[in-house]
Amino acid sequence: MASSDALATREPTGADAAARAADLCSLLEDYLEPRQVQKVHQAYLFGAEAHEGQRRLSGEPYITHPLAVARTLAEMGLDAESLCAAILHDVIEDTPTAKAEIAGAFGTEVAQLVDGVSKLTQINFRSKAEAQAENFRKMVLAMSQDIRVILIKLADRLHNMRTIWVMPRSKRGRIARETLEIYAPIAQRLGINTIRIELEDLGFAALYPMRYRVLKERVRRQRGSRRELLDTVREALSASFDEAGIKARIIAREKHLWSIYQKMRNKQAGFDDIFDVYGFRVVVSDVDTCYRVLGHCHGLYKPLPGRIKDYIAIPKVNGYQSLHTTLVGPRRIQIEVQIRTGEMDRVAEAGIAAHWLYKDEGGATSVAQSRAREWVHGLIEMQENAGNSLEFIENVKIDLLPDEVYVFTPGGDIMEMPKGATVVDFAYAVHSDIGDACIAANIDHRLAPLRTPLETGQTIEIITAPVARPNPAWLDFVVTAKARTAIRHSLKRLQGEEATQLGRRLVEQALGAMDVSLAELDPQRVDEALEMLGMEQLESVFTEVGLGRRMPWLVARRLSGISTERGEPGGDGRPGALTVRGNEGAVVTFARCCRPIPGDPIVGFASAGRGVVIHHQSCNNIREYRNHPEKWLDVQWDVLAEGEYPVAIDIEVMNRRGVLANVAAVISDLDSNIDAVEIEEKEGMIAIMRLVLSVRGRVHLARIMRRLRGLSAVLRIHRRRG
Repeated sequence: MASSDALATREPTGADAAARAADLCSLLEDYLEPRQVQKVHQAYLFGAEAHEGQRRLSGEPYITHPLAVARTLAEMGLDAESLCAAILHDVIEDTPTAKAEIAGAFGTEVAQLVDGVSKLTQINFRSKAEAQAENFRKMVLAMSQDIRVILIKLADRLHNMRTIWVMPRSKRGRIARETLEIYAPIAQRLGINTIRIELEDLGFAALYPMRYRVLKERVRRQRGSRRELLDTVREALSASFDEAGIKARIIAREKHLWSIYQKMRNKQAGFDDIFDVYGFRVVVSDVDTCYRVLGHCHGLYKPLPGRIKDYIAIPKVNGYQSLHTTLVGPRRIQIEVQIRTGEMDRVAEAGIAAHWLYKDEGGATSVAQSRAREWVHGLIEMQENAGNSLEFIENVKIDLLPDEVYVFTPGGDIMEMPKGATVVDFAYAVHSDIGDACIAANIDHRLAPLRTPLETGQTIEIITAPVARPNPAWLDFVVTAKARTAIRHSLKRLQGEEATQLGRRLVEQALGAMDVSLAELDPQRVDEALEMLGMEQLESVFTEVGLGRRMPWLVARRLSGISTERGEPGGDGRPGALTVRGNEGAVVTFARCCRPIPGDPIVGFASAGRGVVIHHQSCNNIREYRNHPEKWLDVQWDVLAEGEYPVAIDIEVMNRRGVLANVAAVISDLDSNIDAVEIEEKEGMIAIMRLVLSVRGRVHLARIMRRLRGLSAVLRIHRRRG
């Protein structure tokens, strides 16, 4: 890999760049037509002139960087348009050249690719993280139009990582972390193994240079000691294949350093405990022979249970196909063997670049390309639902986790989910509407809760209900970015709908106190009020009121034409009491400090963004509102208040065996649940149980407390409000 010691000792010249351009064109002659090679050379001349006088930190002429990016893409066999865009990818960003000028010289296709890779440099961002996130969002949008954008970006990042040693140490760490968290996983998702492995090792070396050097030396020393053993395994495999008449190419392979380091860290193991550092790749002519080779491998050496994976029958999400098995070889050394066809090997190394079909729009794209496009469309859906660029990029990181489980739909279709995915993740993977309405699932014909993690081989059937809706608690256990963004999006939409309904009720009650109804309002007066409030629609005003951003009695006075200077809050024109049933949703919340329940005297306060917060009238925390009567809302419980409400009680008991079980039994008999429990020893044989129960109201709570007082071990009991 590149290092600071490898930098040129003399200052490179334009002649060096011209030589590299000639070398690139020589490589392109192997697979491009002469006129296409000429177009690429013209792009070099255009880029060299645009970047004239610019140099990299290493001292090289700047044009050497775009040429290196183009060479990486040429080695992958990309088309002339991609190569031209690679050479010109920094021209818009770093020179006065406009997109239109590139389009005029090389066509709209090249100009669009260059623009897709260019960063947003004309906008001032609040932080470096926000700038990176917004640039990534722009790139994803460009990818949705042409996926070659990300290939150019990956090649660009690869060359930057190869030359990262000229950067200050602080910048090296930031760039390396971003490479390991985003760009290497993207390369893996697109199946471009060669770039992914090099990005990971370069990122490892830049982020943890000491760990990299130590691990590299350990692998080098072990390689020498195990060479004889590996030669023995190779000869045994070759002899077995020859005897069966199987033509196979056996390639020795060594796990790259980042992969070994990740395995050591995840398993909390030392280097000596990681055995499958070495392995073999067996390349054969067809799929049938792959399975025959697997049988011969297992005939020679025992396979490790649970380590046989068939990615031919069930390909990975990036189109990767291969048979994997781990053998227990001589001296009980574990050796991984990968078995695949030549075509599978090509896809495994080059991914979506293995079958480049942009010239034939009517042709069938490869599995890798079609899956890549599906993934990009998923990213677009994510970014549409994400609140901001930072949230979007965090969701992308979650989505790039590599471990998978494979589950089945009731119809027998295979779905790939990340490791740790739950029933809710699966429901949203099927369809967002299914996720929003899910209430449970049948896993292998057995009922299972929504937070159940999925395992490979299970058949999942989602149970839905028309009245169901997403629960904010789901965000605590879902792992896929699609589920997370869809839940947040639905909750925001529901909150908006609930806020509008609540705001309408509050304004109607405020108008009712003035003996005016909503239907009787003068349309012209309403239009004037909307203009004064800076709103276009009455529904938007209701939403603002429901979210606590505007006071209902003030809005009512505006709409009715009654002067806001007449009277004070609490006097004439103040609304009547709002009835609370407990099912108003996220815009009516119950304070955790005093935990009000039906039957309690309550008071409501408008809280910006949260709607109405309900407190017990005796709550200590409402003192701060005494001087803000304009934020008060008169509220009362509806006689039909429904649902269960948390309430805190303290029970002083004799600390003896079985007392908690007796208390729990009474609570269960009276149709209540214990949501939380803490036990605090007081003195001698006395303890205090601090419980949070679910009750339907004061009457229900009184019955529970009365029964608990009847227990011989209970000394005192009271409700806690703070």
